[in-house]
Order: sequence, then structure tokens, then C-alpha cells
Amino acid sequence: MMIRRCMALPDNFPVPDNMGLLDGQGSLDEEMKKGNIFLCDYKILDGVPTNVINGKKQYLMAPLILLHKTQDKKMMPIAIQLKQKPAEDNPIFFPTDSEYDWLLAKIFVRSADFNVHQLNVHLLRTHLLAEVFAVSLLRNVPMVHPLYKLLIPHTRYTLHINVLARQSLISPDGAFTKFAASGGEEEGLFTILRRSLSSLTYSSLCIPDDIAERGLEDVPNFYYKEDGIKLWEAIQNFVKGIVKYYYKTDCDVENDPELQKWIGDIFEHGFLSQSSTGIPQKFTTVDELIKFVTMVIFTASAQHAAVNSGQYDYGSWMPNTPISLQLPPPTKKGEATEETMLATFPDVNTTVQGMDTMFLLSKQSCDSILLGQYPEEHFTEKIPREKMKEFQGNLEVLSIGINVRNRMLKVPYTYMDPKKVENSVAI
Repeated sequence: MMIRRCMALPDNFPVPDNMGLLDGQGSLDEEMKKGNIFLCDYKILDGVPTNVINGKKQYLMAPLILLHKTQDKKMMPIAIQLKQKPAEDNPIFFPTDSEYDWLLAKIFVRSADFNVHQLNVHLLRTHLLAEVFAVSLLRNVPMVHPLYKLLIPHTRYTLHINVLARQSLISPDGAFTKFAASGGEEEGLFTILRRSLSSLTYSSLCIPDDIAERGLEDVPNFYYKEDGIKLWEAIQNFVKGIVKYYYKTDCDVENDPELQKWIGDIFEHGFLSQSSTGIPQKFTTVDELIKFVTMVIFTASAQHAAVNSGQYDYGSWMPNTPISLQLPPPTKKGEATEETMLATFPDVNTTVQGMDTMFLLSKQSCDSILLGQYPEEHFTEKIPREKMKEFQGNLEVLSIGINVRNRMLKVPYTYMDPKKVENSVAI
């Protein structure tokens, strides 16, 4: 969710052009021109107040990372700057530096990624958005309306799980508030959420648009992109079949007051009436409605699965995803040691809280309802019911293809397999 193609270095990331790439493909400038250089910029964390855990101040950086697409189709980190402002005490780390300099730099990046992932990518962009869509549906659209029938399966348990999150994760006594670097009394968590909301756009919620905007169309071995776009297309085809059955013309859409109240409420309360987000304020065409409803279903199902289900797989090895770090990063090269690294890691109780939370969030519920399953029969007409069966068939084909591909992979990518994607934000 962070990576994008880099065609020119940011002014605050002065990586030398002759740094020497890992497999000798050419200078940095040449590789940028070929489209082989990518950037992750965690500027959203710059200056965020950090937590105090077990009486110790915690540290959270706002790093910049360059990655290189190599000839053997790997995406390798080649430069890391841990703070936004270039300075003598903010060196740029390279793979050619000492083992622990490079390792520590990567650990600080992974900790930054954990905090952005949980608050922006996971909480805001799936849980809280799904709540906005659900609340607006429940208060503006009657049960007999086709939009209600189409979307109500994708709201199951969402309000309940979000109440639990407010009580147990981000409350003053919640696990995230007490044990994450961006938690604590100083509102680091809310600083990140506010910044995240101000940078939220409609196009970034639509995976085909988002991949294109970030310049990632030809990135190899990018299974989130590959599976996600296929899932988007399957959902879109289903939505198109249902919507076009009920709305024959653009006028039908324009003249539906409940539909317009639904999107108006979302624009006003979910996106704070900010037209810069690109979120529609009203629907004027059938195609606009199809795209928006596709985004709503994709967000609540496939996107949530993609950013939620793998948390324990990648976070249970704590050095790969430290919830917090308790020493500042190195300010000079050549001074980091194994002892420095171990002292930087979070305390055991912090680690356990992070792992426990990720384990719980990654666990599929025992009564889960998967994407495309509709045990409650809201539609009675023949055509919508046929479209549902067609959707289920398309998801089955997609699942088979993903499983065939995964047999060839050392690390299978399973999170967007329709047989593992829930219909709603339910955990």
C-alpha cells in the first residue's frame, strides 16, 4: 500500500547517483529512467508524538526507502533514510554498510510500517470506511430498496467489531494505545488518523486506479495487485448485473432520493464534505453508481482480507514487525552492534501484546460468511438471483487459479483467495 514508482528522488532524500546497485545494472538515474526504482515514504509519521511504555520513551521514525527491481524480478531495498530531514546525524544506510547498521535501519522501517499499516491502511481504510457505508445505508435506505439488498450482507458484524476495537484496542486502556509506538497519552494515534484522512482519495480506494497512479502495473510477483484486480473485476461484473437490472437509465439513478441521500451522507460525514477526495457528492450516471458500489463491496471484503488476514503470518516474528522500539536509531554508521539491536527491541510484555492482538485479528471467525455467499435471501427476482450464481461461479474459477499459482510459490499468497475472503469487515 505504500510503494510507488520513483521517477525522481524527493528533495529530502539525497541518495548519490553512483551508489552502485546490487547487481550492477547501472546508475541510480539510469535505473529510474527505466522504471526500476521504487519509493516508500512514511512522511505521515513525521513528528508524531510517541508513547511511553514501562516508563521508557519509545521511538518511531518517518523513513524513506528506495527499492530496486532487479533483473531476477526481486524488489530489493537499496537505501534507507530514517528521518525526513537530511542531516549529518541522519545518514542514508545502504546494504553495503555493516551488518547491524543495515539490519537496524530495516527494523526501524518495519516498525514504521506496522504503525501506518494498522492506523491508516487497516483501521481507517477498511474498518472505519465500512462503518461509514453501513451507517449511511441503515439510516437512509429502506429494506425493500435494491441497494439495501445488495449491500446489507457486506455490513455483517462491522458495527459490532468496530465498537470492540474502540473499547479494547484504541481506548485509553486498549492494547494499541498502551503498547504501540504511536499510542499513548499524546495522541500520536489520532495525529496519524487525521493525516491519513486528509490524504484519502476515491481513486486510492479503487485498486485498478490506485495501481495505475502508483505506477505498479508491471511490477512482477505482486500478488495483491494480480488477485485484487481480478477480484475487483468479478465484483464489478456482479454489481453491474444487479444495478443495470434496476436502473435502466441515468435518469433512474438521478431521480432516486434514497440513493442520493446515501451518497450525500457518506460524502458529508465520511469524507467531511471534502470535494478534493474525489468522492461523488451525488450520483448522475449508472456507471458512477456501479463503480462506487464496487468500491464499497471490495473495501469491506477483499481489501480488508488483504490487509488483515496476513498480520500474524508476517508479524509473529517480532523483529519483522516491532510494535514499538525503545532506543533511537543510529546517528552514525559503524556503531551498531547485536547488543544495540537487542536493546532497541520492545520489552517482552509489549511484544506479547502485539503478537496476541495480531493473532486474534488474523483468525477467521468460526461463523464466517465468505464473499459471494448469501444465506439470507434478500433478492426474489429471477435475474438478480442468476447474477448471484454467476458471481459465485466466477469466484470459484478465480479461487482455482490462485491455488494453482500458489502451488508454484515458496510462500503462497492466500489472502485474496475468494474461499478465504469474508463478505464483510467481521473481525
